[in-house]
Amino acid sequence: MNTAAPIERLSLHEEVTHRLRDMIVQGVLAPGERIQEMVLAQQMKVSRTPIREALKVLTAEGLVQLMPLRGAVVRKFSAKDARDMLEVIALLEEYAGHKACQATDERIEAVLRMHEDMARLFAARDRRAYFERNQQIHHALIALADNDSLSLTHEMLSKRMRSLRYSGNSSPQNWAAAMQDHEDMMQALRLRDGQALSRAMGEHIRKTWERVAAALTGPA
Repeated sequence: MNTAAPIERLSLHEEVTHRLRDMIVQGVLAPGERIQEMVLAQQMKVSRTPIREALKVLTAEGLVQLMPLRGAVVRKFSAKDARDMLEVIALLEEYAGHKACQATDERIEAVLRMHEDMARLFAARDRRAYFERNQQIHHALIALADNDSLSLTHEMLSKRMRSLRYSGNSSPQNWAAAMQDHEDMMQALRLRDGQALSRAMGEHIRKTWERVAAALTGPA
């Protein structure tokens, strides 16, 4: 996908936001890089207004920072930032795992179908589409817990970690290991084994640290 291709529906700043978010997640815009509003506006064939609106959204999500004298830059997380966020996400997902198995058959089946689709994307080695489906599955599992405060906190932290988690699947070994984690999670969900699902979800997130550590610099 060409993330800097012209956008046809110029009035939709949501589309610009989605495009910029993808550029950050996929590393087209690198951590610490200054975001050139005029250059992006020219590339996407839009005015600077939707670019600025998109940057407001991405700043609220924690992917962009406004720096004195530099303007908007892609947020760069330290190793400690990442470990702290992943530990909290792990705790949230462990809690959700217990609750998720109490959901209706229909809602559980919907998540299992999403997993089957993700497995096909893994087999096709479509990393970008796989990652999007992967994130949707994590959000769906959290939603099964039926706790709005849990979902809100998880969503905020997940958005901040998107770029690093995408980088975690850059090697075939890491990607295969992550896929196996999801197989274990889905098996527990099929059996409605809340304890096993909680454990599998927590371990999956904690192992994510090992997969993303190489992409980070700064103090541990």
